[in-house]
Amino acid sequence: MDTSAISPIVSYVPIFILIGIAIILGLLLTNLSRLLGPYRPSNLKASAYESGMDPVGSAHERFSVKFYLIAMLFILFDIEVVFMYPWAVQYKQLLTQFGMFPFIEMLVFVAILFIGYIYVYKKGGLKWS
Repeated sequence: MDTSAISPIVSYVPIFILIGIAIILGLLLTNLSRLLGPYRPSNLKASAYESGMDPVGSAHERFSVKFYLIAMLFILFDIEVVFMYPWAVQYKQLLTQFGMFPFIEMLVFVAILFIGYIYVYKKGGLKWS
């Protein structure tokens, strides 16, 4: 069988099927538990739970902005792994096709991220106090 005649989109069909099954299964299980499970609301269930002790203070307190800043920085610098993983998987093939260019390109990418990390550190984005 000649595989060159197969459309490129056909090779993605198993991935689309997997995504479809995951979505259908997630929706099915979520709604099935809602339909079959008992629903008996009460004041006790609606109250805050603190290890069996009486709640202290309000459950709706504001969080410090620093929590969100750290979370956003984590996401920002964690995204680099999304770009580095495919590069690392294909590195040998890239090395034979393009020489050292992909390696230098990734070094520049990591250097830009490192400069961003230093900038955040200098601005005090990682200091808690």
